[in-house]
Amino acid sequence: MSEVMDIVTHGRERELSDSLKPYLVRRNELTVQAGCLLWGFRVIISPPLRKQVLEELHSGHCGMVRMKEIARSYFWWPGLDAAIEDKAKSCSACQKMRIMPQLAPLHPWDFPEEPWQRVHIDFAGPLEDRMFLVVVDAHSKWPEVAIMKSTSSERTIEELRSIFSRFGLPMQLVSDNGPQLVSEEFQSFMEANGIQHIKSAPYHPATNGLAERFVQTLKQALKSSQGNGSLNKRLSTFLLTYRNTPHATTKVAPASAMMKRQLRTRLDLLRPLKTKQVVQTQQRAQVERRSKAKHRSFRAGERVLARNYCKGPKWIQATVVAQTGPVSYTVLTPENIIWRRHVDQLLPGTNLSDDSGQMANPEL
Repeated sequence: MSEVMDIVTHGRERELSDSLKPYLVRRNELTVQAGCLLWGFRVIISPPLRKQVLEELHSGHCGMVRMKEIARSYFWWPGLDAAIEDKAKSCSACQKMRIMPQLAPLHPWDFPEEPWQRVHIDFAGPLEDRMFLVVVDAHSKWPEVAIMKSTSSERTIEELRSIFSRFGLPMQLVSDNGPQLVSEEFQSFMEANGIQHIKSAPYHPATNGLAERFVQTLKQALKSSQGNGSLNKRLSTFLLTYRNTPHATTKVAPASAMMKRQLRTRLDLLRPLKTKQVVQTQQRAQVERRSKAKHRSFRAGERVLARNYCKGPKWIQATVVAQTGPVSYTVLTPENIIWRRHVDQLLPGTNLSDDSGQMANPEL
């Protein structure tokens, strides 16, 4: 490295070994500051320190892609991407916890114009005999995680109050139909704070996909890091890494979108000068999945087949009462019971008999 620094500092041309030729190709982009060799704003790490830097980069067990994203913001050396890939592949804990992404046709949520307008919540666990309350902001993807001794309505409200005291009250809150989230006590808390509570259709958790996906990421990280300290320490390390890593959808780190700055980490100690980085303009457009699913809609009063999750046939005749959202409906069963169903849980009833009480098993 001293040979490279000498060439950069004094401009002396000389024959370099093959291992140093990647630096020679970039010599016009290299600088020396405070005794450190930099390529642009990234510190070039010398061979003796690379293993230690990789260990620090991997401490959050955040996966190969996020490790590369973070590294590009701080440091470089020839073959860095390959070194990160080898490090991730050599971690047996990370390999055991890998999951395949699940893609499904979804109606995309409107992208909030500002942070903390809409939040998605869910519970994760049990993991290490603990439950976790997960809250994710739909705009910035900023996550909050609270370790729960109990998942009762009272305890959930207590944790949400603590989180809202830091970020304010959201306009909308999306959740599943967990008993603690549909209780009278929880509904009163929502109404008292002027928060619109949006509940997903029963047995259709994809409606709350933002929280569901983060729950999977959280479980994978905590399981991979078992044995590397206390649960609180590992959770804090993971959250710091996650919040500082550009999100796959927005291409912006949750910290930058939420707080308009990157969070300081130990990797910042690699930089010789404490300089402010220019914050890139946040991209508002949300990447929408292309759905191959055929669009379906129903009118009030239309007869349909509704998915039955009680005893009996899988599908039962019903009448549409109202459309409650872009893909949500309420239907009336022959027993005069109102059901809430996602459009995926309804079928057109074009060939139904006149007997409204007859149940059906359509051929799918």
